[in-house]
Amino acid sequence: MAIYEIRDLNFAYPEQPQKAIDGLSLSVQKGEFLLLCGQSGCGKSTLLRQLKTALAVHGERQGVILFEGQPLEQVDLRTQAQKIGFVQQSPDNQIVTDKVWHELAFGLESLGYPTSVIRGRVSEMAAFFGIDDWFYKNVTELSGGQKQLLNLASVMVMQPSVLILDEPTSQLDPIAAADFLATLAKINRELGTTVILTEHRLEEAFPLADHVVVLEQGHKLCEGGPRQIGSQLKQCANGMFWAMPTPVQVWMEAQQYGECPLTVAEGRRWLEEYGKAHALHPCENKTPLVQHSRKAIQTRELWFRYEKEGRDIIKGLAMQVYTGELFALMGGNGAGKTTTLKVLAGQEKPYRGEWSVDGTVALLPQNPQAIFVKKTVREDLWDIFRGSTFTKEQQAERIAYVVALCQIGALLDRHPFDLSGGEQQRAALAKLLLTSPDILLLDEPTKGLDAEFKRSLAAILHALLRQGKTILMVSHDVEFCARYADRCALFFDGNITTENTPRAFFAGNNFYTTAANRMSRGLVDNAIIAEDIILACGGSIPPEPELLQEFPPLPAAPEEKMEAAFPQLPLWRKIIAGIFGAAAIGILIYATKLSDITKLVSPQGMTQQGEKTLWLYVAMLIALFGVALALYRKERPAGPVQTTRENRKLTKRTLASIGMVLVMIPFTLYIGLFYFGYKQYYALSFVILLECMLPFFMIFEGRHPQARELMIIAVLCALGVAGRAALFMLPQFKPVAALTILAGVAFGGESGFLVGAMTMLVSNILFQQGPWTPWQMFAMGLIGFFAGVLFKKGWLRRTRISLCIYGALAVLAIYGGIMNPVSALLWGNETLNSKILLTYYLTGFPMDCVHAAGTVFVLWFGTKPMLEKLERVKSKYGILS
Repeated sequence: MAIYEIRDLNFAYPEQPQKAIDGLSLSVQKGEFLLLCGQSGCGKSTLLRQLKTALAVHGERQGVILFEGQPLEQVDLRTQAQKIGFVQQSPDNQIVTDKVWHELAFGLESLGYPTSVIRGRVSEMAAFFGIDDWFYKNVTELSGGQKQLLNLASVMVMQPSVLILDEPTSQLDPIAAADFLATLAKINRELGTTVILTEHRLEEAFPLADHVVVLEQGHKLCEGGPRQIGSQLKQCANGMFWAMPTPVQVWMEAQQYGECPLTVAEGRRWLEEYGKAHALHPCENKTPLVQHSRKAIQTRELWFRYEKEGRDIIKGLAMQVYTGELFALMGGNGAGKTTTLKVLAGQEKPYRGEWSVDGTVALLPQNPQAIFVKKTVREDLWDIFRGSTFTKEQQAERIAYVVALCQIGALLDRHPFDLSGGEQQRAALAKLLLTSPDILLLDEPTKGLDAEFKRSLAAILHALLRQGKTILMVSHDVEFCARYADRCALFFDGNITTENTPRAFFAGNNFYTTAANRMSRGLVDNAIIAEDIILACGGSIPPEPELLQEFPPLPAAPEEKMEAAFPQLPLWRKIIAGIFGAAAIGILIYATKLSDITKLVSPQGMTQQGEKTLWLYVAMLIALFGVALALYRKERPAGPVQTTRENRKLTKRTLASIGMVLVMIPFTLYIGLFYFGYKQYYALSFVILLECMLPFFMIFEGRHPQARELMIIAVLCALGVAGRAALFMLPQFKPVAALTILAGVAFGGESGFLVGAMTMLVSNILFQQGPWTPWQMFAMGLIGFFAGVLFKKGWLRRTRISLCIYGALAVLAIYGGIMNPVSALLWGNETLNSKILLTYYLTGFPMDCVHAAGTVFVLWFGTKPMLEKLERVKSKYGILS
């Protein structure tokens, strides 16, 4: 019986024309071990996330996914949480508690199991996984392998029917990865749990599978048993063939007889039988590529620790790396390899010892996301040249070359964080190469890369070595190091314990060695890669990929400067801006001299001097707008400038919300003020809050809002509250109105209203609640609501100058227009008339101007980055759409 049935599944990410999954049909039987493999970016991770709705990425999906015969969408989240286990790629991304025992119990606690059941299952699972010795440890004390094992145990404690794993060994050393996969096989074999696994490192995973599916560009390339897949890939000349386990490659390339071996033990038996009938040729000893001359990196007695009283991570390290050498540093998780790279890159400083580097250094971190700073790969590559003296033509030439070199042409207009792990590695490498460093420090550069691009990566690295570059690489990929490194070293307990050429290094190890060496030891001397055994058997191997051309060095800096990021303003605009600015400053200085308020207002109302001052304030606002218009520069907007004409019609939901906002809430305020008095403002605030939330929840039209949708509104409210509290010493100079406007433009008027009203209610807890609170909620909510409605109608543009003008006018006309007469209502002892209202407007106008200036300030600097982030969240996760 099938536990999963996938029928004609199609999926495309938002704003991406190419499908990530294209017409895929697949059946997964109960108790089966399914291995999904394919080149980086072929859709493996996307497919796995579609198999659990809580983890499914947002996008356009078509097709059917059945779980145990029922459409997956109809399976409730509790059942999915219990029956569908998911282990992610990064061990740290899945751990949610501080202690090992608590992490094991967390899932069962969340599902509401009784304590007796939780204790029984946790103790059983700890014994099954051998966690007894570190059961009470903090999770921060665990190694990478232990963390991933803990993640697996935390899922298995809920007794799932199916276990889904997305490259779980990518960050583990070879020994920890083998142990993890052995545990996975035990779960499948002894508990009958269905396993769906994606992996790039197939030496250990491939023999465990009952069923193998190879994906290519979102569709199924081939499937079958593991012994048949190699033949299918070989026949279609697909690069995934070189990811197959060493015994499969050797069997396919040498004379094929008998059954295809999968494991090292099977491969060794096959090779012994083959050797009885055929002569095995010895391995060719190649001359080392590097002639040791100039030292590019040198350390002597290097010691480092992160904390003064902590343990030493690097202990007396002595190392030399020569110019033009590819030096591979290997070892277990937590040995200190990454820390060594950080020290050599200057990111950390040792407390003892000497070190030197000869030339410029660039570090590719283990997590490539750390070097991405822009919203597309294209912008990230251009960002490297910011402030440089190269012309745009030179920059474009360099970028075009690294794009072709790293095969990222199809990724340029995608967000770096939306790429697969292997695609991120390639994009990060391209960005690193643009800096043209003398020394490259690479931390796990092959993580997430498919076998075909690993060969291309090796060609790139060797082209750089021929130029005299130096490469120090930290890696768990023993096959890559054995094939392409000049020297290999084992890092253990903070120091290098042994180093040698790859052939001598791996031939001398029993466990930290390659599958080819274990398969051929004693049969083919010093064989360390599959090609060695293939040649020993008389087979032939295809040539390594050739580069398009030698990677060119950066051209000499030209004399002319590149064009400025922003074109210079013409002189006449500078003069106009200066005139308007001087006028605004003059009016402000004049106004500050009027410290006697009795000259502006009297018991009868506003004086003649007050009327003159009011007009001066208006003139100052006009002058400030003149400055903004004169200094305005055209910029790339964050998202579409306007709503398209076909989408400008207001929905029935929005029209109903307008009625609620403009009729229901004012009516509530009127009833509360004139029938219940000022003392009932707490109840009044609560009623208005409910009325504010009603239009927002109408967005969902009967469906349950997701936590992520409520979270983004809560975060915007929290930012407004924090901003108002942080700037309490500057009266009215607050970011609340600006955030409310951005929320309305990004997510609609209903969301803008809720953000404004909720922010004023919560922030008044920090200041003081009073009868003004409901009015503040109403006034600030209106600012966000009208921002959303005006943008929807196409009357408000999503540009900095447009939003700044709206923000200033909204604060003066809406917030000030409501709160000034409300002040007269709450504190005035006389009957309201036009003079009294004008008096309150006059005395409140300076503070309204400060409020407007603060709003414009935040919008001027925050519109582009904030809207970019909100638009990305909206499009990627389908927030409030």
